[in-house]
Amino acid sequence: MRGDKVEVLVDTGNGVRGFEVVATRSGRRVEVTTSRNMIEVAEVTRTGQPVRSARFLAGRVVAIVEYPAADGGPSGRGGDAATG
Repeated sequence: MRGDKVEVLVDTGNGVRGFEVVATRSGRRVEVTTSRNMIEVAEVTRTGQPVRSARFLAGRVVAIVEYPAADGGPSGRGGDAATG
């Protein structure tokens, strides 16, 4: 969904640096694929074609934080009755 975001924190040797991959259009989503020594974060279309991707060595990744899109769509409204 538009608004999906994944933030990857990577140890660069001089500190930790953050990278973000965001679903920029409607119908796109962000997928995280993990293999033995590589983590790939990709923005993909409805059909599964990758639009952009980022690859990281698994040994350097400190954290992966996923921010799902709001249930109400790109406006950010909806989903949680407790807040409003």
